[in-house]
Amino acid sequence: MSKAKKLDFRPNEYVVYPAHGVGQIVSIEEQEVAGLTLELFVISFEKDKMTLRVPTNKATEVGMRSLSSPDVVSKAMDTLKGKARVKRAMWSRRAQEYEQKINSGDLISIAEVVRDLHRNDDQREQSYSERQLYEAALERLTREVAAVSGGDEAAAQEKVDGVLTSRAA
Repeated sequence: MSKAKKLDFRPNEYVVYPAHGVGQIVSIEEQEVAGLTLELFVISFEKDKMTLRVPTNKATEVGMRSLSSPDVVSKAMDTLKGKARVKRAMWSRRAQEYEQKINSGDLISIAEVVRDLHRNDDQREQSYSERQLYEAALERLTREVAAVSGGDEAAAQEKVDGVLTSRAA
């Protein structure tokens, strides 16, 4: 196993794991699995009370990345300001696309899902599955915005809510 494509992630650094969102690297440890010694990133997702171990040489393949830069966050906020683009396809097909965007780990794609599924008070009620996807995307977005800005999630939530409500006005 070559370690040529090893990323420069360090302990205590925040990273984005596509399927789980923002986590913090607790340590880098070696573990023996099936007779092979693997070097692993130990990533803690505090809010989900979950710990994930990712082989260091597979980190890029699984899509693990550093936090977005502040200009990517501002592009995501601009995406939220746009008009919702809801395709007229079947809900099951749209739900699948939204799920893929959320799990891609790409902040702009996640912002698109939040924008498309956001409902104002005067609009019709969301279905259960719509609400689940919306809340998942919103949580991923606010966690990364909070981690990038160094603030807390409540402040990031207010920032995102402010952008979404200003769009309606």
